[in-house]
Amino acid sequence: MHLLRSLLIVLAALMALPQMGAAQAVDPEVQRAEPDAATTTLEDILRRQEGLSSDDTAARRALTGVREPTESASDGPLGTLGGASDADLWRAFRFDEGEITTQARGPASNVIMQGGGQWWLELREGPVLHWGGYLLLGTMGLLALFYLIKGRIRIEGEKTGRRIQRFTGIERFGHWLIAGSFVILALTGLITLMGREFLIPVFGLELFSDIAIGSKWLHNNVSWAFMLGLIMVFVMWVAHNIPDLTDLKWIAKGGGIFTKGHPPAKKFNAGQKMIFWVVVIFGVSVSASGVALLFPFQITLFEPTFAHLNSWGVPSLIGMESFPTDLEPQEEMQFAQLWHAIVAFVMMAVIIAHIYIGTIGMEGAFDAMGQGDVEEQWAREHHSLWAEKKLSEGAGPTRGASGATPAE
Repeated sequence: MHLLRSLLIVLAALMALPQMGAAQAVDPEVQRAEPDAATTTLEDILRRQEGLSSDDTAARRALTGVREPTESASDGPLGTLGGASDADLWRAFRFDEGEITTQARGPASNVIMQGGGQWWLELREGPVLHWGGYLLLGTMGLLALFYLIKGRIRIEGEKTGRRIQRFTGIERFGHWLIAGSFVILALTGLITLMGREFLIPVFGLELFSDIAIGSKWLHNNVSWAFMLGLIMVFVMWVAHNIPDLTDLKWIAKGGGIFTKGHPPAKKFNAGQKMIFWVVVIFGVSVSASGVALLFPFQITLFEPTFAHLNSWGVPSLIGMESFPTDLEPQEEMQFAQLWHAIVAFVMMAVIIAHIYIGTIGMEGAFDAMGQGDVEEQWAREHHSLWAEKKLSEGAGPTRGASGATPAE
């Protein structure tokens, strides 16, 4: 009985020990950093977010749990991880002060938390998303207003019933390859960029997850079709899209949109040439940034680009400081993603206008890519120089109701 009572006393004493230790006063010498040191750390976070140099004082090292080389773990307070608490450890990760060892090998594998990437997140979820959306909505709004005021551009002269071959089968294939893939890329890209804000409230988390996964798969794989189509249309049409004096006259008359009659034009008028070069130049740029995102940390685009821009004095011309040239792997990906989205928004606005003109905006325009040939009168009005050349080269009459041989 006495033995049982003794055991109960010992057990009660052991259970009381943690509470007794917790109740003891903390020695001021082992207290964590003072409030002024915490303020310094907050300032340091803000500086890192702006891409500025960070503080490296003893107060900051005390907050991140990083000890002086001569300091042993037994000299400080013990936490769940020995001489540093969980909070200390995560601060060290945030400021890239922790000694990290991972099984993964490669660029950026030793970075767990990138505190300096907050600027990218805020820019992506703020101005890029919202101004990009305003650009698309504004473009569609202006086109709708133009249609209400101007209406559809009709064929002014009397239709002949004869048709001229406008594009060959391979040309149409290249056009629809790049057009179809771009539409898919645009839709899936918008889902990826805007889905969290606009689709999750509508579909919920689980359904949006399936949509997002499918969009990512489509976006990554259809991108190769877009790049192939881009190469095809460039090779087939670059010779026809070199600017010349005819384009200046076409621009001076506004393409005939606001005046009666249409200015002379070759196979492609000045407006179509501008669309061609936007698609080619921006398409190459968006493809390059897309490939960099498909193969993360393997392609460096912006560090050498910024170095060239700095050497040319571009930042000073636009009133900015020199662009950063010592980018971490994560920063390369962040710049690539932002550039990819911005360029894609501009291309989407241009392509929306192109789709409008090629469908409801102009009578007879869709036939060029829809079936490959166009009404002869349409060709004479919109591409008179090209039509005259094709008719003069023809061996016989253009195809009409009788199904005669086309001019090309």
